[in-house]
Amino acid sequence: MLTDAQIRQIRSRFKIFKHKIYLNSCSQGPLSDAVQAGLEEFMASWHEQGSPWELWVNRYEAARTAFAQFIKASPDEVAIVTSVSAGINGIASALNFRERKKVVMGEFEFPTMGHVWLGQRVRGAEVQFVKAEGNLIPTVNYETMVDRNTLIVPITRVCFKNGFRSDVEAITKIAHSAGALVMLDDYQDSGTRPIDVKAMDLDFFATGTLKYLLGPPGLAFMYVRKELISSLAPTVTGWFGQANPFAYDPKLFELNSTARRFESGSPSVPNVYAALPGFQLLQEIGMENVANHVKKLAQSMLSCAHDLGIRAKTPADSAGPLVVLQAKDSSLLVQKLAESNIVASNRYDGLRISFHVYNTLDDVKAVVEVLKKNLDLMVLDPDPASVGSYD
Repeated sequence: MLTDAQIRQIRSRFKIFKHKIYLNSCSQGPLSDAVQAGLEEFMASWHEQGSPWELWVNRYEAARTAFAQFIKASPDEVAIVTSVSAGINGIASALNFRERKKVVMGEFEFPTMGHVWLGQRVRGAEVQFVKAEGNLIPTVNYETMVDRNTLIVPITRVCFKNGFRSDVEAITKIAHSAGALVMLDDYQDSGTRPIDVKAMDLDFFATGTLKYLLGPPGLAFMYVRKELISSLAPTVTGWFGQANPFAYDPKLFELNSTARRFESGSPSVPNVYAALPGFQLLQEIGMENVANHVKKLAQSMLSCAHDLGIRAKTPADSAGPLVVLQAKDSSLLVQKLAESNIVASNRYDGLRISFHVYNTLDDVKAVVEVLKKNLDLMVLDPDPASVGSYD
């Protein structure tokens, strides 16, 4: 468990906390001194050497290796892409819908997941959505829909609009027992707890750097289980997806034998320089330490909301990082928080408060003080004992 002094030291590395309470990592992580230094190192190399592509490609590969270690995979199972959307599109383009047609996903997926697979309907995909019950999707609802006609089951680990956490292990077992593939979108959780893609028995894993991984926008990583790689030939591709990108032969199409085949154009070098320090900072802190601290903050926020009679959209036993409280006017509530120099966000009727290792219990108290003054903007539960309960 991290001490208060350790949290203060970590917090001091993010300048935004000098003048704001930042609780919006679910949208964009704040800038640390380590990530800023990475960007400055890239600019210095550009200034001093002009076009040191060998140096930049080496850093590109270093980021691949760092991410592979972060999720306990091998570098050859990792593709570096510009966004999770680009990664998912690459996988979708490599699948066919002749023998199996169904794509089964929960209603809580981020829109890009739905959009990508709905776009595959012209190729024969039959997209079906597992229905939610209130603010959760019971795992049993997957059992009734996943069958021998199911090709792939995309899963979101944490829902962006209510903080609900899927039972990834159970859903994966359901999918694999039917012979279906599993893809985990971990964007709303990566960076807040340890990740082991092998232990989770995933086929695909995708996440980006701009949220809890503390990096910039414009960079994402995708894991592809090594046993699958040779059987997947993406049609969404480019020169960096080839066996030898520097052959410079437009007539030669020879996909890389590793997950690099899912890459396309020139790498986003500045973002690579910024992403690597984010991984390193988290690993220095220790992912178990991060997870324990985030859980403590989320539980404190949910407990305070319960005491105020505020209805939470997030389950009461949540480990975080996202806590969503139901509001009558969530946009106005974000403004009220901003007036107290607190940065949060909203989706639909939910006020989103997201925690990371640099947040403190004092941050929770600051939010609670604003909520107390604006209870008229919140949805209150007539029976406080039922707040956060979804039985």
